[in-house]
Amino acid sequence: MEDLTNERTRQTMGQESTSSDSPHAATRRVAAVSCPALSAARLTLPGVMDADGRVDESRLRMHIFKNGGVSASERALVWHFLFGMYPCSSTALERSLLQEQLVVRYRVMKKKWQHVLPSAVRMHLNGTDAELVAAVRYFDHRQVQGQQQTQDQSEEVKDRLTFLELQAQILFERFTFDNEELLEAIRIIDKDVPRTNRDLSYYQGEGLGNLLVLRDILITYAAFHPDVSYAQGMNDLCSRFLEVLDSEVDTFWSFSCYMEKFAKDFRADGLHRKIELEAALLNELDAQLYAHLATDNMESFTFCHRWLLLGFQREFEHSDALRLFEILSCDHLELISQQVDRARYQERLSRKYSTEDSSESELQVINTDFTFELFICAAILIENRESLLQCRDDVQLIQFTSSLQGTLDLNSTLKKAEILFYNYCKRCAWDYMNVHCRTHKRKEEDFLYQLRSLFVLK
Repeated sequence: MEDLTNERTRQTMGQESTSSDSPHAATRRVAAVSCPALSAARLTLPGVMDADGRVDESRLRMHIFKNGGVSASERALVWHFLFGMYPCSSTALERSLLQEQLVVRYRVMKKKWQHVLPSAVRMHLNGTDAELVAAVRYFDHRQVQGQQQTQDQSEEVKDRLTFLELQAQILFERFTFDNEELLEAIRIIDKDVPRTNRDLSYYQGEGLGNLLVLRDILITYAAFHPDVSYAQGMNDLCSRFLEVLDSEVDTFWSFSCYMEKFAKDFRADGLHRKIELEAALLNELDAQLYAHLATDNMESFTFCHRWLLLGFQREFEHSDALRLFEILSCDHLELISQQVDRARYQERLSRKYSTEDSSESELQVINTDFTFELFICAAILIENRESLLQCRDDVQLIQFTSSLQGTLDLNSTLKKAEILFYNYCKRCAWDYMNVHCRTHKRKEEDFLYQLRSLFVLK
């Protein structure tokens, strides 16, 4: 555990000096419509990509976890695989064709809602926000440039894209919108987009036009995902993808893939589920602190949901928050749990064919709903337990948690979360093996050996 943390610290020290220097940091521009060159780009991470461009997903995720993220220069390409826009099993040639198809599909989707709701194509400005007026100008300039590039394409490319567009039109032909609900979503988007963190360097200069790119992405997503639509906080989450990928199309599809897994967290039932899980985990780790924060409706844990929903976006320095988002998205605890499940499966097999009495008590299992982000959250709470125990009402609690924004140290928090996770699993494994050994009286069971086998990832 300590060696892993030290390795991550050494690896990320070099990253931290350059993490704020994105490939497009020199001169801010409005994001490209797409980045076709990335489909053929190669990852330099050792052993991750083969000669044809296929990615070993397990190695990629383990590299991210062990090294505390990836360098800024490779982040955009890595995110295409990490969040599912590019299948890890795809070759470079296949990704080139996929990129064209996704560009055309997005264009058709965007045109469809713009045709149905022409009044919503432009953000309505009251003229008091001079920066937004400038953003519209930068955005319009990019539109003109894009049209010119389309005209300059060869006839062969135009024919191929025309065919793909016809396919996309057929695909979305029967899709209909609830205009009233979509207009309400757009109204909220138009309130939230200008509130996106405009202090980020990505939105400086002409980059301010990226706010309009962000708006189009969010509206297109809401239009074609009516079961999710738009909820507050999605603008900050999508902004993170746009900043890293610097591409409208790539951001839309990567964000959409991410939301397939986490859209439920933006609904009321998802909010309550996250809070209940965090409360349950804290009760396992620190019963006294849990008892202090717990209420009948768990309102005192509500601030944790914002942390979890946005991946601690505001609690760490910006470049560290990006690294943490990568680490959380590599599903570390889920990988560990797979190893645990395999070990238990072998135990069940051995019991099945054993002649000994199998009437043993139910064995405690690790709760795989306790994802690693919940341990990160618990680590922050426990690290600040004395201050939290002094909070007597929700006002004091909100004031204290707000004071943490931008102040937390990522490497230290990761180390504490890993220790909490390790000790939690060790306790579960200890209970499991104690029951197993008491039932079967197998003296050859060695706890340290068994525990090590659960945590060593191949």
